[in-house]
Amino acid sequence: MNSSDDPEISISELGLMVVDDDEDILFTVQSLFKKSSFPVYSAHSGQECLKILDQGFKGVILMDIMMPEMDGWQTIQEIVNRNQMQDLIISMFTAKDVPDISLDHLKEYVFDYITKPFEPEKLIALVDDYLALFN
Repeated sequence: MNSSDDPEISISELGLMVVDDDEDILFTVQSLFKKSSFPVYSAHSGQECLKILDQGFKGVILMDIMMPEMDGWQTIQEIVNRNQMQDLIISMFTAKDVPDISLDHLKEYVFDYITKPFEPEKLIALVDDYLALFN
């Protein structure tokens, strides 16, 4: 299991990145995927997410919407601006049931919405299904 705290992340395979400012969510998701065959990265903010992407991350991103400084939508906009959407599946990881209508222009970049609290078995199955789409 990897995290964004690693000084140098060498990314060579598809993985899962969880972007959330809630330490409990990060810990829970990392624990769920501890025995997975793919690397799991944690980002506590949109900025950390972008740093991991800059290191070559490809795969599934579970992106929290409500984070301080740079929220999930602003992070997605920056990913689009940097032309880094290739080989990514982004699912919004949110306590909100309905996306903000003012952000409709970014919805095309979001694969799915996963509502918190989530059922662990369903989250594992979803991430496995998302990663299978890359094959």
